[in-house]
Amino acid sequence: MPPNESANLQRQFDELLDHLPAGVIVLGPDGRIRSANRRAGLLLGQSEEELIGTGSSELEWSLVRSDRTVMPEAEYPVNQVLATREPVSDMIVGVPATPPGPVRWLICNAYPELDPEGRVERVVVCFTDCTKLKLAEQRAQKSEERLRLVLRGSTDASWDYDLRNGEVHYSERWWDMLGYRPGDLVTDARTWQQVVHPDDKGRVAGFLHDVLGGTSESYSIEFRMVHRDGHAVPILSRGFVLRDHAGLPLRISGTNTDLTERKQVEQRIHELAYFDHLTGLPNRRFLAEELDKVLARSERSGQVGAVLFLDLDNFKLLNDTMGHDVGDLLLRQVAQRLKLALRHSDQLARLGGDEFVVVFEELGASPEEAVAEANHVVDKILEILDQPYHLDGRMFVSTTSIGVTLFEGTRADVDTLLRQADLAMYRAKSDGRHIARFFDPGMQAAADRQSALETGLRDGLARQQFVLFCQPQFDVRGQLVGAEVLVRWRRENGVLVAPGDFIGLAESSGLILPLGQQVLEDSCNALARWRGDRSLGKLKLAVNVSVQQLRDPEFPEEVARILARTKAPAGQLLLELTESIFADDKQDLAERMHMLCGQGLRFSLDDFGTGYSSLAYLKQFPLTALKIDRSFVHDVHVDPNAGPIVKAIIALAQQLKLEIVAEGVEHEAQRSFLARSGCSALQGYLLGAPMPIAQFETLYSASGIGHA
Repeated sequence: MPPNESANLQRQFDELLDHLPAGVIVLGPDGRIRSANRRAGLLLGQSEEELIGTGSSELEWSLVRSDRTVMPEAEYPVNQVLATREPVSDMIVGVPATPPGPVRWLICNAYPELDPEGRVERVVVCFTDCTKLKLAEQRAQKSEERLRLVLRGSTDASWDYDLRNGEVHYSERWWDMLGYRPGDLVTDARTWQQVVHPDDKGRVAGFLHDVLGGTSESYSIEFRMVHRDGHAVPILSRGFVLRDHAGLPLRISGTNTDLTERKQVEQRIHELAYFDHLTGLPNRRFLAEELDKVLARSERSGQVGAVLFLDLDNFKLLNDTMGHDVGDLLLRQVAQRLKLALRHSDQLARLGGDEFVVVFEELGASPEEAVAEANHVVDKILEILDQPYHLDGRMFVSTTSIGVTLFEGTRADVDTLLRQADLAMYRAKSDGRHIARFFDPGMQAAADRQSALETGLRDGLARQQFVLFCQPQFDVRGQLVGAEVLVRWRRENGVLVAPGDFIGLAESSGLILPLGQQVLEDSCNALARWRGDRSLGKLKLAVNVSVQQLRDPEFPEEVARILARTKAPAGQLLLELTESIFADDKQDLAERMHMLCGQGLRFSLDDFGTGYSSLAYLKQFPLTALKIDRSFVHDVHVDPNAGPIVKAIIALAQQLKLEIVAEGVEHEAQRSFLARSGCSALQGYLLGAPMPIAQFETLYSASGIGHA
């Protein structure tokens, strides 16, 4: 071939190489570059002139493997060809940028050109840029790794079902959730159906049919699967449906979440909300919801039902004497007996404390039939609950009072029925306990009157309608020595209400505390006013103190504040107590009384002789006076037994150096007897009736002194 033609062919070949999208370099048997096209320079980051003569060693290059580790020069593509005279195909090589920067990734192919003797004359290396593919591969690997770590740390079990070829994948967690190991069961599309709970199979199959036949791309369903050991595992399955352009399902994938712990928590929350923690019985909230359903069923059936309100007699005494642990044990045993005695359809609940409620359905088609059947059930309950209880190694007998109200349909609401049964139970208590009483409208009317009276009491306190009366006390010579404060309620219409008509309600409603405070403060204000009067300033003023007041730990401080505010002489204030105040907490009461005595106050025991353990009270508590109850005074001149009792009380008081006051003196014969017997002071209508405190001040002040 002529030289010019050969030169033209070489030039055309070089131009062709320069336009190739791949880099091409030619190296001699010494591993040095003899030629390179333009693309090779661009991919390797050097000019063609810089590449010529460059060797294939670590000194010239810093190539890396596909895993980013340093590639030894023996693994360089050209060096492998020179060493083996075999081509190298599709080798991934990383070429760091110069200056240091991101790695460029190349797919290299190298092959040798041999002379007739088989020696390598040159090595041709071709390479293309695959950096984007490499980075995409790395991102995919990282995503896969992240997903693997997430699933590994998650309690969810993944699965995948390819609807096109039927391939199914269940993750290791999927098998573990059901107690299996991968391979224990045949892995196909029917596997999950085999482990779905039998009662849920139809529902789950219908749901899956609707999901695949619909257009939704996501789904969520709860059902149960059967564990290898046989117990049910609640599952929440959530996932996605891959569809083609026509909306046909191609693939469905998702995760299964074990709901066992969540269901247990939900059950616990339900129990806390609807059940009593001590007995395990339904509570008031649960009962109210169930009773609504019972009333609806009663309306449909026309049958009469009943609500029973049970309250244990003297339960507080058991708690106080034997402790709350023993009381709780009794409540649990009562609950157990009631559960065993009732039918499955009967409703049983504990409202709190020692109160239980039973609801019976279908006791009869008429109230008469229902009453007869309810009486039969009540007798059975009383008999069961009358049996002795074994409490902490001791035998204990407890009785029960029961209130019963009937219902038919929805003519009564839940709250009304419970209130009626409660009222009937209180009637049973007042009628002697250990019995049952049926509700009648008269009970409700009485309760309404009581409620109206309580409302009036509150309003009366706010409007300061309670006024003080005083009844004078005289010695046997007729000299005024003191007075007892009595409270009256002057209503808006001017009518005066006596204490017997409202004190009991004030005590049960808690209003006795503000009422007692007002009476005490008004009494101290009176003592302060009387200080400048020669007659009134010498008097002792007796004020009744309620059980609730003296049991209040703040009472001594409250009295001290009142005395400081009113400037009343504490030594002339006599607090009158009844024996019922000493029923319990004797040590605390004694300490509280001594604190009050330290302020200068004194105590008198009212109605002496009508309670229990009176002599023990005289020894234990700081008393300075006794008051003989009017029941003894009334009969001293007609009953041969009353006189000796009164004389004995007077003699006892004299021996203990206690003042003695006899109340209820209404006849001269009573006055004469008491004077002869040595009584210190007398009080009663014969000597002076209770009167408004202003009238008392006018009558008995130094300017208008009155005598018995």
